[in-house]
This record gives sequence, structure tokens and C-alpha cells, in this order.
Amino acid sequence: MPEICDYENSPWRTEFWHGREYEDRAERIALSHMLPPRGTRLCEIGAGFGRLAQFYLGYDKIILIDYARTMLEQAREHLAQDSRFIFATADLYNLPLADSSLDTAVTVRVLHHVTDIPRAFSEISRVVRPQGTYLTEFANKCHLKAILRYWITRRPPNPSSLEPYEFVRLNFDFHPRYVVDELAKNNFVVQDKRAVSTFRIGLLKRTIPANILAALDGNLQSLRFASNLQISPSLFYRNLSYKPGAPSLNPSLWRCPTCGSTQIQESREALSCCACSRAYPILDGIIDFKSQM
Repeated sequence: MPEICDYENSPWRTEFWHGREYEDRAERIALSHMLPPRGTRLCEIGAGFGRLAQFYLGYDKIILIDYARTMLEQAREHLAQDSRFIFATADLYNLPLADSSLDTAVTVRVLHHVTDIPRAFSEISRVVRPQGTYLTEFANKCHLKAILRYWITRRPPNPSSLEPYEFVRLNFDFHPRYVVDELAKNNFVVQDKRAVSTFRIGLLKRTIPANILAALDGNLQSLRFASNLQISPSLFYRNLSYKPGAPSLNPSLWRCPTCGSTQIQESREALSCCACSRAYPILDGIIDFKSQM
């Protein structure tokens, strides 16, 4: 299995987002324009503490998946009262979801931790129904600062090369063409794209209020030429699944990550697989697909 970046017990909510109000606002602007507003089932993979959950309220069921249980515990603190939300710890490379069980899948600030993009896209393609949507964000390898840095210093990474660049352990930048190609191999076609966080420059963030900087970012996002240039640090893509089959949703939601069966029985204590007898505990409202009873 590929190595997984684990945020268990991480102060990500309190420490990482300190000083990143502009990026948070800019990403929310992109999501508000790109996410299909309604549907039956949506899953955010790598949902963390539920930062973006407010955008999913047009869906009948909202599944928040993260590898770190402590992150989902934070999400439940402010979302548990809404019965539409389901919380589950699971592995992106082996999702506990049935084939074609989602109208929409979302990954924001996730791909830059993914070591095996082809495998991740294959799994996401499996769970999104035909004609469904996959909305993703990734760290752009050939953003403007990276291009200028390479022109001046000629030191790697070369922004024009398609290979992912691991700038810190388990932190990757991706070339847009590489992402588009891998999406296409897994039956996704890009419908819309937005260049986000273009003004992620220390001096600008220190001198211009975050709300003004985000408003400027939102205006730039709406311009097609800016998105086509793809020189911002962060890129959002909305992708349509063109895999074969009827665009209907699978009535089954869960799939056993051990044997692949969708014969799942649910009780207050666990989800149990009728095929292989594995049971996945439900502890404090969080389904733990990383453990077995």
C-alpha cells in the first residue's frame, strides 16, 4: 500500500489555518461556484474537521471520510446534530463505498499528500456514478513563482516537467497536464477549472485585508483566461465521469474494504459484512473502517 499522510492528533485546525484566512476565503469562493448544489449522496474524502461542510447541505446524505479519527471528532462537534452527515475513518486507496454510490466526490487539500495519484483516481472513479461529478483541488507545480524561480536559478524542480515533485515528505506539487491525463485515464473529463489563491504572497497578505484579497481572487477566478493560464498555486477542477453505464445511483452505499461485498448490515454498534463476517465498529458516531471487531 502507498504511504499515507496521517493527521491523527494534529493541531491542523488551530495552527495550520492561522494566517491563512485569505486562502480559506478564496477556496470557498471557488467551491461555491463549482460544486453541484444538489444531489442524493456526496462524499468529501479527506474532510478533516468539516471546514467546507456548509456547501454540502443540498444533498440528502453527506459522507465525511478522513484517515484521522481525531479530525472527524472535531467535525462531529458542530455537525452531529444534522442527521444527513455520516462520519467514517477510511483509506482513500480502499474506500468503503459501493461502486457508483455517489453523485459527487470532493477532495480539497488532499491530493498534495497522495503518493499514488493513478490509484487514488481509479478508486474515486469507481465510487462516482456515470455522469457524476468529481471536484478536486491540487497544488500546482508550474505556478508563477515557481516559473520565475526556475528561470532565475535554474535549480530544480523544472516547472515544465510532468513528474510530481515531492518538495517535503508526503507533500507533492503536480503539473496540470499530469493531473488531466490521469483523470482521463480514469474516465473523467474536466468541465470547469479555476485558478485559486493567486495572491498567496507574504507581502500582499500582510498589507491587504483577507476579505479584500479574497474578493480580488474571486474576480480573477471568474475570468476564463486566468484559469486557462493556470499559474496560481492552487487549481480547482470540476470533472464529469464518462465511465460506461446508466447514470443511476447504486442503491447500496457501503462496500466491505476487506472482501468488496456490498452485503452490509448496520447496527448501532457496527457495520457487519455478511460475506466475510468482518465487523467495523461505530464509536461515538464514527464508523471505523480501519479497524475490525
